[in-house]
Amino acid sequence: MSYQIAPATEIGARVIDIASGLIEPIRARADAADRTAQICAENYQDMQRTGLAAAFVPEELGGLGLRSMHDWILTIETLAKGDGSAAIAISMHLSATRGLAALYRGNAPGTPAHERARGFLEAVVRGEMLICSTTTERGTDNLHPLTEAHKVENGWRIKGTKNFVTMSPLATHIAMNVRMRDDAGDHIANVLFPMATEGVNQLGDWDALGMRASGSQSIAFEDCIAPAEALRIIGPWGGWSIPVLVNRTLANAPLVGAFLGLAERAMELALAGQTEDARPGAVHVLGEMEIAFATSQSILARLGEKLDAFMADVADGAVTTYEQGHELMRDYQTAKWVVNRNAIDIVSQAMDLSGGGGFMTRNPLSRIYRDVRAGPFMQPHSPIDAREYLGKVLVGAYPDR
Repeated sequence: MSYQIAPATEIGARVIDIASGLIEPIRARADAADRTAQICAENYQDMQRTGLAAAFVPEELGGLGLRSMHDWILTIETLAKGDGSAAIAISMHLSATRGLAALYRGNAPGTPAHERARGFLEAVVRGEMLICSTTTERGTDNLHPLTEAHKVENGWRIKGTKNFVTMSPLATHIAMNVRMRDDAGDHIANVLFPMATEGVNQLGDWDALGMRASGSQSIAFEDCIAPAEALRIIGPWGGWSIPVLVNRTLANAPLVGAFLGLAERAMELALAGQTEDARPGAVHVLGEMEIAFATSQSILARLGEKLDAFMADVADGAVTTYEQGHELMRDYQTAKWVVNRNAIDIVSQAMDLSGGGGFMTRNPLSRIYRDVRAGPFMQPHSPIDAREYLGKVLVGAYPDR
């Protein structure tokens, strides 16, 4: 494979090097975890021990100080060459810690928001905090969460059920979107609180086609109480807003890297079975795979560069417009469409080259073949909705919901 994305920053190169060192141990555990559909605790202990779980924690707090979206995407792609389940799971945690780092930097020292973020980030460095995150609920979408937060004397009463709560069997805390209503209106809010909170009921129902070791069970919240400071309003319920557009793009874009990492591993396995005197048909298939892989690497690198440029502008005081938020989401959706489809095709072609051997469960291609199918349905948007969304943004008809 000739085309490879290079890290954009020195810190990113360091994080990616750590991720590269974890590929083999994670890969060695992947088959057993897939067969039992159980999340592998050792993977996350390794990520904490090496500092990867604290990648976004500022250096003055003991973390690695990563800020580059481009390099976060590449980190997840790298980990997915070991196991896609581990890659998407830790990306959820990294998303939450990136947000905490932004709150830490964006609020003055001594303020409640700064000190709360600082405490969480220091706990991450000590290996005492893993955060799972979710927005998914049955029968609705990201803009219309049905899980509600009601103000009570000692905080917020949370009631509802979330699905696809990745890494939740190991997580110490959960971050999620909820519906919150007050005199000012009906809001989407983010809430972060301990998994050990009374009323958090882990349902243990994860039994899926792929990503079986991701621990993406459902969780019911049965009148559990989150602290008063745990909730933060980010936009109106039922509609797009600038914070929701930006947050959903930044949180989800790195997940696309996981599916390209799966495709890259499938290509490695396919190439390992070929020689210089390979049949013409096999050579042609490999050429098609390389084109799809290079195309996907290119669009993902472009997305990472654009997200980094956007974050730099925000850091310099630029004000994001509603239109820019949708255009950022448009670029992410375009990359998601291209990479997900190409990754599925690449893995399928690798299966063709493997013959009957790839159909056997002992062959890692059979797991990768199932895992890569998880890409398209991840929100926002599914392939059913993505084309309409992209077209509307291109003609300037920016959707409000």
